[in-house]
Amino acid sequence: MISYWHNPRCSKSRAGLALLQAHGAEVQTRAYLDDTPTISELKEVVAALNISAVDMMRTGEKLFKELGLTKDSAEPDLLSAMSLHPILIERPIAIADGKAVIGRPTEALMTLL
Repeated sequence: MISYWHNPRCSKSRAGLALLQAHGAEVQTRAYLDDTPTISELKEVVAALNISAVDMMRTGEKLFKELGLTKDSAEPDLLSAMSLHPILIERPIAIADGKAVIGRPTEALMTLL
């Protein structure tokens, strides 16, 4: 089972979901903008991605700058911002068996199949 943090309004997110389904993957979607991940969940995904929190953020979002965040902000501040403002989370993210991948490019999702 692949847990898929999905924004149905995002073309990349829709394309990633279609790719996984076309390959017969069992996918459970999570509308993360409505079902906001907790800080604990975000920490788990950052660890599964093997990256820093800022690398799974949409740093180009206007809100990122409005909140006074930078690429050098402390990890707890970045995690808190993503939990409070899930629009800052890069999309899509697919998680399975302790591994995770950001679906940019979409083909990156194939590593979970």
